[in-house]
Amino acid sequence: MKNNELETKTELQEESLLKSTVGRRSFLQYAGASAAALALVAAGCRKDRNFTDPMAGVTLDFKDDFGVLNYAYALEQLEAAFYIQVANSNPSGFTTAQKAYFQDVQFHEIAHREFFKKALGTAAIGSLEVNFSAIDFTSGASVLATAKTFEDLGVAAYNGAGVRLKETAYLVLAGQIVSVEARHAAYVRDQISNGTFADLGTLSAFGAVDANGLDGALTPDKVLPLAAPFIKTKINVVNL
Repeated sequence: MKNNELETKTELQEESLLKSTVGRRSFLQYAGASAAALALVAAGCRKDRNFTDPMAGVTLDFKDDFGVLNYAYALEQLEAAFYIQVANSNPSGFTTAQKAYFQDVQFHEIAHREFFKKALGTAAIGSLEVNFSAIDFTSGASVLATAKTFEDLGVAAYNGAGVRLKETAYLVLAGQIVSVEARHAAYVRDQISNGTFADLGTLSAFGAVDANGLDGALTPDKVLPLAAPFIKTKINVVNL
């Protein structure tokens, strides 16, 4: 499929999905916009997006909360882009329930992405270009393996960045989002191997401590290199 055709299909799918689900989701209500406006915002409005020059890149300045929020925004852009493409594909072996799950998670990640964009306002970094060339979106196994990586990394990233937040309200929101990401991670793990949803012993690379029942917590300097293969846009980091 040509790029412009895929882009149009993606926009229509996002808008259709949000129009059908915005009434039963409370997260976007918190963001403070009408249902119609939310549908348009979360549909991406690609023609109006501020796409960043991949070579020039974006800068995450961790001197204040905005740096942490932009860091989370970058990761949510990556996850949203992944789940949008999954929803546009037809992974082999996926059951009806699995397809419905990934459509629902697509909505979650779009909601997270747009929330951070709204919260940051003019301080938001531009839209990142992703690199999913290593992912076979027609393979259910490939999609599940990548989703597992993204979700486990996302949980560790939020846990590791929370300590940098000074504003209590932002910390509370980060906790609300990371708990959703952990639910995603548990589901995906169980789809790969039933009963492994809480197997902390396999998460030591992400900083989990099985003996203490603690999930992973990775600092941004550990997270970004792991996410880098999936992002074309150069990410510069200062004041870390």
